[in-house]
Amino acid sequence: QVKLVESGGALVQAGGSLRLSCAASGSIFSTNAMGWYRQAPGEQREVVARITSRGSTAYADSVKGRFTVSRDNAKNTMYLQMNSLKPEDTADYYCNTHPLLIDYWGQGTQVTVSS
Repeated sequence: QVKLVESGGALVQAGGSLRLSCAASGSIFSTNAMGWYRQAPGEQREVVARITSRGSTAYADSVKGRFTVSRDNAKNTMYLQMNSLKPEDTADYYCNTHPLLIDYWGQGTQVTVSS
């Protein structure tokens, strides 16, 4: 059974911080690289951070230095620590494998950053 459950989104002021969580089924999570994706209204979904099964990370230029991705393989959970948030970070955030291996998305978690 496929499971991708994102949580932790909220309304926050610019400059604030949030920590997102992604709980995934073990069949998806255990050996795959995972990514955090976001989709702003009217925009295409984009990947903002990714992490391999061994913990190597990469970030989009727009979030580099502000966001940190991590994973707990024992809990099949991935995290996204978001600091120094900007209004342009406002979006629905999703997790999935990276590259995409399944045709399934969770419900996402909404992040709204007010100026």
